[in-house]
Amino acid sequence: MDFVNCYQSATRAEAYSKLEFSNTYHLAFRDLPEIFRAHVKGTAALDFGCGAGRSTRFLGGLGFEAAGVDISPEMVAKAYEIDPTGDYRVIPGDDMSGLPRESFSLIQSAFTFDNIPGMDAKARLFGDLRALLKPDGIIVNMVSAPEIYCNEWASFSTKDFPENRNANPGDPVKIITTDFEDRSPAVDILWPHESYLEVYGRAGLEIVEMRKPLANGDEPYRWVSETRIAPWVIYALRRSN
Repeated sequence: MDFVNCYQSATRAEAYSKLEFSNTYHLAFRDLPEIFRAHVKGTAALDFGCGAGRSTRFLGGLGFEAAGVDISPEMVAKAYEIDPTGDYRVIPGDDMSGLPRESFSLIQSAFTFDNIPGMDAKARLFGDLRALLKPDGIIVNMVSAPEIYCNEWASFSTKDFPENRNANPGDPVKIITTDFEDRSPAVDILWPHESYLEVYGRAGLEIVEMRKPLANGDEPYRWVSETRIAPWVIYALRRSN
């Protein structure tokens, strides 16, 4: 399958730089401080797929010494524009050989694996991330639940893509972010829980906690499906051997 990462563009970087932690995105980040307190023992953190730096700055605000890495020079440039004193790096071709092994207490991946096609590629990257973890380190992988591509949300729309409902694991699916002006669809890869279980097993990782966050209904947002259907899945992972 030919797959083009739509996030590698200046237009997309500009759009994503305007995102905040509101609406549907609120649910992705709401529980992270609690998860970190429960499982993370140090402050050295890597934000894998940092984009325009929103998730890296989130870690910094929680007291982590966070470095953000991304394959998109446009995204990293925007991250530095917003946060000139931050630590953001381009890793061409997902080559993480320049990063120190067994150095990070936390590796965070916020939606990065939504855009990486193929079992082999996912397993290889998780294996590479595993090598960067301290022996007691944790990977927190935030991904889109398959249900996000078949419903309407405070931050997203999929009604124009009924073909999403017939997608199989590994197929491309489309979604529009409504929290910014750019209405061009993102093309993600459908990857359900069972497929992630296989990826984690191949990479030598095991789940220590999994959450599918729902809205409570009392948040200051106009929920659409969020009180009934979880748009995200959050995995906390550690080395299995």
